[in-house]
Amino acid sequence: MRRTAVLLLAAIVATPVWAAPRTSVVLDNGWSMRIDPTDTAAAKAHPKAARWLRATVPGSAQTDLMAAKIVPDPYKGLKEAKIQWVGLTDWQYHTDVRATPELLARDHIDLVFDGLDTFAEVRLNGTKLLAADNAHRRWRVPVKAVLKPGANELLVTFRSPIRTLQPMVLKAKNPLPGEYDSIYGDEPMGKQTSPYIRKPKYQYGWDWGPRIVTQGIWRPARIEAWDDARIEAFRVTQEGLTKSEARLSAELDVVAGEERPVTVQVAVTGPDGQVTQAARTVTVEAGASHVAVPVSVANPQRWFPAGYGAQPLYTVKATLTDGTTTIDTAQRRTGLRTVELRREKDAQGRGFAFVVNGIPVFAKGANLIPFDMFPARVPESQIRTVMAGARDANMNMIRVWGGGYYLDDAFYDLADQMGLMVWQDFMFGGAVTPPDREFRETVRIEAEEQVDRLQAHPSIVLWSGNNEVLSGWANWSDRIAFKKAVGADEQERIGVGMAVIFDRVLRDAAERRDPDAVYWPGSPSSNYEDKPDIDPDGDRHYWDVWGGKKPVEAYLDSCPRFMSEYGLQSMPEMKTIRTFATDADFSPTSPVMKAHQKFLKGEGNDRLLFYIREKYREPRDFAEFVYLSQVMQAEGIELAALHHRACRPVTMGSLFWQINDVWPGASWASIDYYGRWKALQFRARHFYAPLAIAAERKDGATKVSLISDATVPTEAKWRVRTLDVDGKVVATREEAATLAPLSATAVATLPDATLFAGGDPTRTIAVAELLVDGRVTSRVLVSAAPKTMTLPDPGLTATWDGDRLTLTASKLARAVWLDFGKVEATPSDNAFDLLPGESVTVTVASKASAAVLRRALSVRTLAGVAAVKS
Repeated sequence: MRRTAVLLLAAIVATPVWAAPRTSVVLDNGWSMRIDPTDTAAAKAHPKAARWLRATVPGSAQTDLMAAKIVPDPYKGLKEAKIQWVGLTDWQYHTDVRATPELLARDHIDLVFDGLDTFAEVRLNGTKLLAADNAHRRWRVPVKAVLKPGANELLVTFRSPIRTLQPMVLKAKNPLPGEYDSIYGDEPMGKQTSPYIRKPKYQYGWDWGPRIVTQGIWRPARIEAWDDARIEAFRVTQEGLTKSEARLSAELDVVAGEERPVTVQVAVTGPDGQVTQAARTVTVEAGASHVAVPVSVANPQRWFPAGYGAQPLYTVKATLTDGTTTIDTAQRRTGLRTVELRREKDAQGRGFAFVVNGIPVFAKGANLIPFDMFPARVPESQIRTVMAGARDANMNMIRVWGGGYYLDDAFYDLADQMGLMVWQDFMFGGAVTPPDREFRETVRIEAEEQVDRLQAHPSIVLWSGNNEVLSGWANWSDRIAFKKAVGADEQERIGVGMAVIFDRVLRDAAERRDPDAVYWPGSPSSNYEDKPDIDPDGDRHYWDVWGGKKPVEAYLDSCPRFMSEYGLQSMPEMKTIRTFATDADFSPTSPVMKAHQKFLKGEGNDRLLFYIREKYREPRDFAEFVYLSQVMQAEGIELAALHHRACRPVTMGSLFWQINDVWPGASWASIDYYGRWKALQFRARHFYAPLAIAAERKDGATKVSLISDATVPTEAKWRVRTLDVDGKVVATREEAATLAPLSATAVATLPDATLFAGGDPTRTIAVAELLVDGRVTSRVLVSAAPKTMTLPDPGLTATWDGDRLTLTASKLARAVWLDFGKVEATPSDNAFDLLPGESVTVTVASKASAAVLRRALSVRTLAGVAAVKS
């Protein structure tokens, strides 16, 4: 049965027809969906989905079918395959809109969709209003001439993106190189449709997520009514910022029905509640006009990245009037700060340093992928969990990766509040882009809309044109083969087309509409000054470790200017694995475990085992495989991140891949899909700490460096102790040091003979520590033979005091992991080392009782599952 909703637009109340304010009604109720009857094969194959079903807007066909129990949850077991047909099917969404006389009396009535995914035809009362082809765009169309009093039928028909594009792709002799081939046979190898569409690319499958090609009304829809004029876009830019004054410009794009005078009033409310006002009266044209209102704010409070100061925010409100009556309003929240990408030439090449409010900031953080395969169902709480995790791990930057979608406002609001700088990719994930003019034009509109929406956020410090499109074109073997196959002329046409998009279209949108941030043409890139993805210039994506199977020590071989991607995989913890697998699936090679491992089409667990065996040992069971994968990931990324920080000022950023997951499975994430911290996330809190020590062992010697993100000198001590696994101290070296502000300083290089003092390499370890005010603030362990060390039972003792657990080791305990089995419990710290005789106290957050937690606790170390005395 088709559900028909009556969307009463009575909220658009009767008002005088002159200068009435813009009003809107969200179209989020009363929708139904079904297979498009013209898709007869799909309707016959799936008769339950051919009937009208309840639909959620915003949403997707897949989630609506899941709610109706017509398709299974693709995150469970092997069910991903069972949902593939949905992306190959055409769909209809329907609702009825009831128009009141008051609505019809308005001068202008628009139907607005903030996101249609993707090839969509919209009809109102049978009249075709628009044909959408870009999921990243807003679609607005006037409907006053089509609306009638009473009920109006609104029908949105979606065409399968794969089936729509496939005839063209199959006909092409040399289709454009894309991203990841489908494993389901719906697209032939090397003949992908994804390069030709403006849609989140990760939904076609990636090496950390499933293939779920969504369709539907994935962003809010609404009816807007207005008379004289409306505000199309509202931007806030800085024209100058000093200690005594911030000179702002409130930029409005105004759409008017006819030429007329309007007044724009601007009010800036500071974090202290003080209000600064300005106004300007201008005559706007029929159609689009630009209005700028200058505002001067006295004694501005600056926004700083986390760790460098506070994050005060200002609210800027623009009111459009006819002189007496409000016509429209818009409001933005912003922060006042300066950003520079400092790229000075030096002996190594050309620098790459973010300078915020005059402070060169070493960027510490991670890359962020989409939060879910179905964006419309992501709650703010899920975003907050990841963002708070980044802040709590001493990160100050998140890179929003370009193969997903432009995130919800809530993400950027949280970044503003938490002081997390955002490196924002435009949404190009790696595929070569079509060179035609129509494609560039839709990209232009997309970019301008998204920059307009996001530009006031102080957290956004850089807009980047793409992810790996330019470096792939230059370096990847399939691109090199493609260029050879198409010949010089076509190669040039496609190459020039990409340059126009990334060096002109997107650069213009970013620099003109958000002059307070930096534009960068791609990641990795050298800004067209040199080859992309090189150490001396620009940012790097380094995958020789993991992708190229080099040992993790290869991270120490160079100091790139800015490392924007590098990573090691791990499994999520057992509680997360149990959400998609049963005990029978607990093997790295089981079909379910391979289905939730997308690297190398399911063979990535072999790569995990390769690195585990290189560093540790053969896992004795599946749970140990999970644990060792996390330890390997954490210790490998710690080595790399501390090396990058020790390379300062040559290197000025380290963003590991990746902080979050799009579904439960094996991946590079440090926080899994359900918000559970892996060992890497716990270790990041330490290796990204403001004051840190690095100890890099290479070629039989260990270099010790002291690292400071502080803006003032810090008095400290550093020491290196050599001890055996039982706690006997073999040697100690300790020296005082003054850590210079914003610096990394090498203080010693110790040959193995000195560092280990002749101790048995299978029983001896060196401990490098940084002490401030007598307290250890940073520690790194160094071993001469990590794989062959003979680690004893650590002799652990646990003492509980309410929710506080104190764990004490009598002997060396490496990579301690507190596990509570099936009980949901989160310790305040985990994945740490305990020296002989050392104790650590953690707080355990859980709804379970203290008695349940005591019984559930088990502890793993590199020596195995430890016996714990209470």
